[in-house]
Amino acid sequence: MPLEIPSVTQTEEERLAELGIAQTLDRSMSGRQNFAVSFTIISILSGCLTMYGFGMNTGGPALIMWGWVVVGLMTLFVGLAMAEVCSSYPTSAGLYFWAHKLAPQRSAPAWAWFTGWFNTLGQVAVTAGIDFGAASFLNAYLNLQFGYAATPGHTITLFGVILLLHAVVNTFRVRVVGFFNTVSVWWHLIGVVVIVGALLVIPDKHQSPAFVFTEFVNNTGWGSAVYVVLIGLLMAQYTFTGYDASAHMTEETKNASVEGPKGIVRSIVVSWAAGFVLLFGLTFAIQSYTGALESSTGVPPAQIFLDALGATTGKLMLLVIIGAQLFCGMASVTANSRMIYAFSRDGALPFSAVWHKLHPGTRTPTNAVWLAAGGAFVLGLPYLFNSTAYAAVTSIATIGLYIAYVVPTLLRLRQGENFRRGPWHLGRWSKPVGLIAVSWVVIITVLFMLPQQSPVTLETFNYAPLTVGVVLLFAGTWWLVSARKWFLNPQHSRGNPSQNSKAERAGSASG
Repeated sequence: MPLEIPSVTQTEEERLAELGIAQTLDRSMSGRQNFAVSFTIISILSGCLTMYGFGMNTGGPALIMWGWVVVGLMTLFVGLAMAEVCSSYPTSAGLYFWAHKLAPQRSAPAWAWFTGWFNTLGQVAVTAGIDFGAASFLNAYLNLQFGYAATPGHTITLFGVILLLHAVVNTFRVRVVGFFNTVSVWWHLIGVVVIVGALLVIPDKHQSPAFVFTEFVNNTGWGSAVYVVLIGLLMAQYTFTGYDASAHMTEETKNASVEGPKGIVRSIVVSWAAGFVLLFGLTFAIQSYTGALESSTGVPPAQIFLDALGATTGKLMLLVIIGAQLFCGMASVTANSRMIYAFSRDGALPFSAVWHKLHPGTRTPTNAVWLAAGGAFVLGLPYLFNSTAYAAVTSIATIGLYIAYVVPTLLRLRQGENFRRGPWHLGRWSKPVGLIAVSWVVIITVLFMLPQQSPVTLETFNYAPLTVGVVLLFAGTWWLVSARKWFLNPQHSRGNPSQNSKAERAGSASG
């Protein structure tokens, strides 16, 4: 697929000014660091492994492997379509700003409003999912090493501590976070090689290739294999989230209209390849399928490591994974806070004046960082009384993010040749790629709203539709009552992003 990348003749600051936004953030991030943020948030060592138990019950090895292949391909279409729009509008506002620019003038604010709310919901949920997964693996390690039992209360406590850590790290300058993300890329890639190498070499026995690629398991309670296959795609699709981070970091990235799109696409491709290797190695080394699912650690991959590698090596592999998950959560808070910062800059969140303030010393949106961490913690609390809460959080993250991902693509398709391309674009492939991307998102949005276990009880209820509905009701009511009068309305002082940015820049200078 040819990608056309002509030379850039306009500076990023000039493009921002043309879009009505002043340069206020610290533009010191390289293209490699931009890619590293998205790659770190996708984090195959986080998403793949924290959802691996879900995959073992919902389709088993066959769906874990082939679902990854299919979902990775479809995600690449979504990412390519998103990257093209990112090149045209390289701003931290990202998806909702794109929607506003691409929609018909009369309805543009509404398209942007709801895209922004879905993006915000998805970003908060994906942060919750990542750090909850890290807490689960950390709890499993502490249980093995120190007898700290894997109970809901202990996991939630660790969840809160990890979110606190990530909030603190993100209060430093973006170049510090960029350095950690660069380290994270190597940690993930070397970690996959080490883990898979150990799983292939050390165990005395392995599963057969037929088991890895054809064994189907259904522990959901549903009788339809087709239904189980469809809802089982969540494991892979949840992992492939968060790559919009490259777009949200464009106001802090050099040559952003090229490096931002590259970051999106590269993060998907590298994760797709490395994730397949990781999932094969883990599934190939399963010693006891039932034993892994019933592990006292509460984390099936941990038991697979212990059974295949022994206690000492197994614990070391857990530490490698926990490190990757901590990097992942840190990057997720970074991207989440930039979305909150940009959305509140346009007055779209309650108490927006608080959330879009920059720290005068570091030029980072520290208040938005704390909101991102706090919102994620609240979203994870239902785990205390709902055993399937983690799967619900991943559903919310996937639904919220992918709706926000695909709205600009849909609007770009409606524009046809009127779309002003950036220096990175798909040429004649724009339309077919966009159509595939939109169709795929419609399918997965419906799938991940469905019940994941039968019978449906208070403990197995998928509360993703309820959460999405509450947020949509709140955003819709606010829109009808107030926001439609001022949101992104240049004639209204509250809805003029240019004025907001100028005021913010003046405030930072005076600070």
